[in-house]
Amino acid sequence: MRNKSLFCKRGGISFLLACLLFVCIVTNVHAATHLRSSLLVGPKRYYLALGDSLAFGYQPDWNFARGYASDFFQDLKQHGAQTYVNLGCPGETSSTMIHGGCSYAVLRKYPYQGAQLDAAVNYLHAHSRTVSPVTLDIGANDLITGIDSQNCSIDTEVFDTALASFDMNLTQVILPQLHDALLVGGKVTGDLIVNNYYDPFQNTCPQTVSYVQQFNQHIIKDVRGYGIVVDTFSAFGGSTTPNPHICTYTWMCSVFKDIHATNTGYGVIAAALERTVGY
Repeated sequence: MRNKSLFCKRGGISFLLACLLFVCIVTNVHAATHLRSSLLVGPKRYYLALGDSLAFGYQPDWNFARGYASDFFQDLKQHGAQTYVNLGCPGETSSTMIHGGCSYAVLRKYPYQGAQLDAAVNYLHAHSRTVSPVTLDIGANDLITGIDSQNCSIDTEVFDTALASFDMNLTQVILPQLHDALLVGGKVTGDLIVNNYYDPFQNTCPQTVSYVQQFNQHIIKDVRGYGIVVDTFSAFGGSTTPNPHICTYTWMCSVFKDIHATNTGYGVIAAALERTVGY
């Protein structure tokens, strides 16, 4: 009986410790989520989407009704958002976002003249205090010039030059202007959320993965102090090669052989946004 009692005591203590450990883990996860959410402004009446063809919601079958921004808006509506404005432009680079000249401006979902950054800043000023979040993805069209997907070659000089130019455009112009436009009386009135990129070529040209990872590291560094980064790269399967999600999340395995996301892929990006902001 004594041994049995001792066993029960030890078993009870072990069970109690396990319960405490579980509670601590759950509490820490909840605390981390709460801390992240408490640092954000949260959704407001207007949601503004900025960027390139991914922000726009481009698909090669010319069905542009969906995209990660429209999917994300469906979630935001449950938290008070009422209006969604998409200034994204297919083919946009960080330079054309600043200076104008987007390749496919005729496709824009929201009419505006000139550079996307100017239009975004004007919109934020016109709807002061009522825009949050602002999402952005930009830079893929800067870097893709250094990648030849036909023969899987990478011009490192072109890539490095484009990356340096991208860093300059993002840190010296785009992010500061968006940040300033969200400031009212020295207080940030909206959340700025920036997506990194998946690698559509990783199954056909595996050597591109490290370059996309390098690009994404620059995005993390550049955005620090201005907003938060959503890890689209990991949501799409990360560096695992071959990546089993590429054929489902993009059009790469279709007759189009296209790098853009499918409806499923855009849904994955939207879900990553939702998880990251934790509204």
